[in-house]
Amino acid sequence: MTATLVWLRRDLRLADQPALHAAVERGAPVIPVFVHAPEEETPWQPGAASNWWLHHSLARLSEALERRGSQLILRRGPTLGTLRELVRDTGADAVFWNRLYEPALIPRDREIKHHLRESGLRVESFNAALLHEPWCIRSGSGNPYRVFSPFWKSCRQAGIDDTPLPEPQAIPAPSASTAGTQPRAARWPASEPLAALALLPRIRWDAGLAETWTPGEAGALVRLRDFLETSAERYHAMRDLPGQPGTSRVSPHLHFGEISPRQIVRALRDAGFDPDSGGADQFLSEIGWREFAHHLLFHFPHTTGAPLNPRFEAFPWRESDRDLHAWQQGRTGIPIVDAGMRELWQTGWMHNRTRMIVASLLTKNLRMHWLHGARWFWDTLVDADLASNTLGWQWTAGSGADAAPYFRVFNPVLQGERFDPDGCYVRRYVPELGRVPASAIHAPRAGRGRSLDPALMHDYPSPIVDLRQSREAALEAFRRLPPPGAGRS
Repeated sequence: MTATLVWLRRDLRLADQPALHAAVERGAPVIPVFVHAPEEETPWQPGAASNWWLHHSLARLSEALERRGSQLILRRGPTLGTLRELVRDTGADAVFWNRLYEPALIPRDREIKHHLRESGLRVESFNAALLHEPWCIRSGSGNPYRVFSPFWKSCRQAGIDDTPLPEPQAIPAPSASTAGTQPRAARWPASEPLAALALLPRIRWDAGLAETWTPGEAGALVRLRDFLETSAERYHAMRDLPGQPGTSRVSPHLHFGEISPRQIVRALRDAGFDPDSGGADQFLSEIGWREFAHHLLFHFPHTTGAPLNPRFEAFPWRESDRDLHAWQQGRTGIPIVDAGMRELWQTGWMHNRTRMIVASLLTKNLRMHWLHGARWFWDTLVDADLASNTLGWQWTAGSGADAAPYFRVFNPVLQGERFDPDGCYVRRYVPELGRVPASAIHAPRAGRGRSLDPALMHDYPSPIVDLRQSREAALEAFRRLPPPGAGRS
């Protein structure tokens, strides 16, 4: 044995890291590498907010590796050629990595594995991101699931409580640099500086992200610990209130692999929560939805750009640059929607309840294609995950899995009054409505028997769409869809 390359992707942690664990157990020097090749993820290359997070996550991982006598090697792609070059530069005889499941990456990784094995290398891949591989959970008929509840029941029955792997206390490292070594001796290769990956924005719009987030494995563990100590017990009651700190906000850490779902399940048990009751059960269901999203993406890869329900290929979507820009900028004149869109722009994140509300307005009231929303979220969310983004947008549009009833149209005013009753969320992100009383804040220009001083609303716009009329138009469009069984087979 000479050395093992550990090819890191979205598994930027040391604990419960199967590829790293297997490499350390092998006993040979371990060389962690990250290859930046976003063009290989076309058409869903990581967006600007994701790149910001990646920069800081790589920096934290590099520091953690250095504390254990190792280092992170950074290179730019293409990936196969770069890995071959790294094998030559290091004298490595094995390459390990953890699997990804996006449609563009599965065939790429399969090709890389084939070519490296043909070169005589030992190549192994592992599951680090999911409780179960997408192909392991099947219905009684052997088909993939399309409904969440039986899927998650099957996952629970198969077991979700595997013991996380420990963090390595030491990582075997090459004993020499490239210069002056024997031909087959393991050696450190050259690394590009992190800045060379050009992940940070040229125009620094990221101050709000920096104030909100702490990327990295340590930040993930702190975020989870705080949730368990302050909110987990009340999660079932608080999770739908965007103005309250009732959710975990671990989603970006999960996406970048700074924490694993196994670690979360075990942390719940260690904190004394029974995963089968109360807030813990509700919270675990959100982990289940993430699993379901990856299950669907693996079995129905076309859904990143086309409806899972083929009837929706005939849906009469409309186009309006004006309405789309108003939605993106949080200037729709509908306060709960605008608060959500501004929270997204300022922090790179949006509360899940608000995600459903803003998505319903775009796809149902404005009848604009869900891909417009999916692409905007993809660029602006720090937790932009192709599986979850696809599932969420298709679910809200009615064209995806488990969208029952598919014709449901959220009323954003009623949603705001129910889930932000005192208007604290709206006031936080729509400050021009700060003086509007709670009784009127979710429909300040709608009348409803109230007379408001226009000065209270400053330059806040009137609604860009009539909610009642647009709901009726959406329902009429649904009624005109082809019958079940029509369209793509």
